[in-house]
Amino acid sequence: MESSLNPKKRLKEEFVSNLKGSSMLEIAALSSLIPLLFVFQHSISSFYTNGCNVRIKKHHGSSYMAILTLDFLFLLLPTLFFLTVLAEWIFISAILLAALIFTIAAKRVATSTCYSQGSLSLSSIISSYRVLVMAVTCLCILAVDFRIYPRRYAKTETYGTSLMDCGVGSFILANSLVSRQARSLSFVSLKASIQSTSPLLLLGFGRLLSTNTVDYQVHVGEYGVHWNFFFTLAAVSILTSIIRVPPQYSGILGLAILIGYQFWLVNGLNVYLLSDERGADILSKNKEGIFSILGYWSMYLLGVQFGYYLFFGNQSSTKMKSIKWARIRVLFFSLLLWLITVILDRHVESVSRRMCNMAYVTLVLAQSFQVLAILMLSDFIAGSRMSLLEEAVNRNLLGTFLLANVLTGLVNMSVDTLFSTTPSALFILLVYAYVLSISAGLLQFYGVRLKFW
Repeated sequence: MESSLNPKKRLKEEFVSNLKGSSMLEIAALSSLIPLLFVFQHSISSFYTNGCNVRIKKHHGSSYMAILTLDFLFLLLPTLFFLTVLAEWIFISAILLAALIFTIAAKRVATSTCYSQGSLSLSSIISSYRVLVMAVTCLCILAVDFRIYPRRYAKTETYGTSLMDCGVGSFILANSLVSRQARSLSFVSLKASIQSTSPLLLLGFGRLLSTNTVDYQVHVGEYGVHWNFFFTLAAVSILTSIIRVPPQYSGILGLAILIGYQFWLVNGLNVYLLSDERGADILSKNKEGIFSILGYWSMYLLGVQFGYYLFFGNQSSTKMKSIKWARIRVLFFSLLLWLITVILDRHVESVSRRMCNMAYVTLVLAQSFQVLAILMLSDFIAGSRMSLLEEAVNRNLLGTFLLANVLTGLVNMSVDTLFSTTPSALFILLVYAYVLSISAGLLQFYGVRLKFW
């Protein structure tokens, strides 16, 4: 019997099940196109923020909201289109956009007199990366419920690569690159760590309770019967606090854990994790979420090592390395990790987000560093600057993510997403994205920062 609160629950679960994903080449193309949109917006932001002025005064409310809307039109609107109705045009669009950015950069070098080159700092680039990850995540979690979202972008069932698969890992990596550990800040006590993690546990239990209360669709094969991503975040945070390793050695520990976990997988654990059979105990019911913690924790530790080496090593805790120093190294690691991912995928075990195996970890690292390397191109374009929308979302990343989850649930409970027409689906997604943008902007405008710990 279907619940009257969610009569199409079974259909919606089937809609996101048994998917194979897309190719690594398409993942690489998307990992180029979307950051190129951000670079393009950085290059033109000064045109509607009073030319060479530093920033429009925030007390002009109408002007602030107008600029925020323009940021939405240049960033989120095209991103949404490329994730839905223009998904078949990403390769040619990436080439054309790269050519346009090159033209703008060349023209600025030749004619600009009021812009200074390299106006974006490395910290701003990393902030843009974190905002990009959050923006794509928020757009995808609702878009995936509509038919205009390509099925190959949705999460894979067992093995394969997809855009949404990368989003989960990118969330972990984005946090690790700028974590306290990567910045060599003093370790907090275990008690303080547990206190700081408690909101994530509350969010995890809150999501579990709310989905069961309204009979919301949940793909059990993703994390298990009771598990969700908030529990994974909390587990990684607690493990990192219990086992404390200096940042310059965290990568060694992360690699050791990852190799051991991969050895366990190929010697039978993968058969257990991918089996549909579940016992009555908590471990069996949530086997995917619990065992994948090993992969996500190793990814976090590797991210700490990379963050320390690329951005913070041998610097004060408040000072980052030069963007010129980091650019070549980030690109090098991206290419190296793509090569390693291909080798692992073909000769060890195919990429699996569900198990968070070694090939998945290297895939997330490869595409994340590719995104970072492309965002660093903004440093070549005179007058580049972060947008107001990026600053607003960066100030309230978790708040934006929570609002996106709430709105996604409300839309799914009130709209028949499976049978919405293309115009209707686009309209809903555009309103949803704009509401997220305006909400983040209003919090920024009034100086509110939603800090949960």
